[in-house]
Amino acid sequence: MSYNITDLCSGCTACAKLCPVFAISGERNGRHAINSKRCVDCGVCGRICPKNAVTDNLGKTCVSVKRSQWPKPVIAAGECSACSICVHDCTASALRITQPKFRGDINVCAELHQPQKCTGCGICESRCPLKAIKMSAPNTNQSSSENSGGARHKEAAS
Repeated sequence: MSYNITDLCSGCTACAKLCPVFAISGERNGRHAINSKRCVDCGVCGRICPKNAVTDNLGKTCVSVKRSQWPKPVIAAGECSACSICVHDCTASALRITQPKFRGDINVCAELHQPQKCTGCGICESRCPLKAIKMSAPNTNQSSSENSGGARHKEAAS
C-alpha cells in the first residue's frame, strides 16, 4: 500500500514538485493523487505537505517536518566504490562523485554535494549495492528505515 492524499489537499503542488519518482499528479488548487504503482513509500510528500493531507502506507496522517530536520545520506567513504548508482538515481541532483585529489588518485566516492537539494527520500540508500549509504536525520543516529521514511505522524485522538 502506498501513501495517499486526502481531501485536505489544497493543491499547492509542493508534494508533486518534490516526489523523487514523479508519482504525484494533479492541477494547482485541486486535489492531488499518488500513483500507487510508482510510489516508493519514501515519505517526502508527507514531510512537505503544509496541510497534513497525506497518509502513510499504514493509514497514519503525516505531519509536515522542517527541511532542516529531513534525513540526509551519510556515505561511508571507505566502503563506497564510486559506482555512481546513487548519483544517477538522485532526481534532486544532490549527490556527486568526489574529484581525485591528484593525478592517479583512485580514492573517490559519492558525496552529498548539495544538501539543500536533498529530499531525504532514501533512494540512494536503497540502491547502493555495497550498503555504504545510511540515511540519518540531523542530530540523530536513527536511519530512515527506523523512522518510517522520516515523516512524522499525528497521534490518534483518544
